[in-house]
Amino acid sequence: MSFGTIFFIVLAAIVLFQLRNVLGRRTGNERPPYDPYSRTETTREEPAANGNVVTLPSRRAEENENVPARLLYERVDKVATPGSPLNGELRKIRDADPEFDPVEFLDGAKVAYEMIVNGFADGDRKLLKGLLSPEVYADFEKAIAAREASGQKMNSSFVGIDDAKIVAAELQDRNAQITVRMVSQLISATVGPNGEVVDGDPETVVEVRDVWVFARDIRSRDPNWKLVGTESDEA
Repeated sequence: MSFGTIFFIVLAAIVLFQLRNVLGRRTGNERPPYDPYSRTETTREEPAANGNVVTLPSRRAEENENVPARLLYERVDKVATPGSPLNGELRKIRDADPEFDPVEFLDGAKVAYEMIVNGFADGDRKLLKGLLSPEVYADFEKAIAAREASGQKMNSSFVGIDDAKIVAAELQDRNAQITVRMVSQLISATVGPNGEVVDGDPETVVEVRDVWVFARDIRSRDPNWKLVGTESDEA
């Protein structure tokens, strides 16, 4: 053999030896080649046997069948006595909308109450329009316009809410309504063009009792409730 032939044989042996070191040998334990078109099967982890893992229900009410009644309605029972008509109505809303949480609703209603009271005092039409039904907004806007036309201004300071309680609930078709009784502390006074006090007292904290009705289409993607009725609670 010529020198050139021997040189290429040696070079090929060296290359094969290096490839063997880099790629290694087959042991029989290798993973199968990846097929990008194959379907990946995933296994769901089973809940713990002691029941500490609870699958949260989706918006589909039928999935509530897999949740124990104790867990399904425990939030309802926190705001309404079990077995009462109010509890029954709230359970109906909970059944129709699995994401409805009456405790969270009540917290949101308190925030909305403060925003609406302050918004009305400030004449903030944009804020009120997003929180009120068209009918209630029309009444609020009319009162704000009359106040502005007479040159009056409302000075209000929200002190806090002493009590908030759901007192009634109703579900008709897809429309849910919840009535909340609010007891709050306010400092409020309406002053005229020259600064004279027309109504209220700018230095006295007064207790205000209101009954507000909130409503929502439970099939709507909009999670917000809107104020659809107000009245004074003199009880």
